[in-house]
Amino acid sequence: MKPVPTLYLDTSVIGGYFDKEWMNATRELWRLMELGLYRFVTSTVTPRELIAAPEHVRALFTAAFSADAILTVPNEAEELAVAYLRQGILPEKYIDDARHVAACTVASIEYLVSWNFKHLVNAERKKGFNGTNLLRGYRNVSIVTPQEFIYEDREQTA
Repeated sequence: MKPVPTLYLDTSVIGGYFDKEWMNATRELWRLMELGLYRFVTSTVTPRELIAAPEHVRALFTAAFSADAILTVPNEAEELAVAYLRQGILPEKYIDDARHVAACTVASIEYLVSWNFKHLVNAERKKGFNGTNLLRGYRNVSIVTPQEFIYEDREQTA
């Protein structure tokens, strides 16, 4: 039996569950998770970012992520996030986006799932994150949208 792939979800995917533009793909990914085809994790960055979010978004987060599915951001990940900033991949004010990538990288999770096209799901930024990862001895992280996990015959191939 194949292991269930683990997906690191950033805050944009949780909000995307209720956003008209991203709702269909996000909810389909959720459905596939509920079928046991994926396991969702995130980090302690996410609840911090959700403090000002609407109550229904925070409630979804609480329902979907048990304590063991919320990764801490260890010093090693903080240092990697700072390295991303030093490399000019992101401006300092977007350190939490860098922390998402770093937490995912340090935890050796292959996929970071996001709707954040400006700072994460962006070809140049992906190249920068992965270049920095390789220079520091980490493997690449695939930064993708929920749509990349949804295809018609997924349930039959799992």
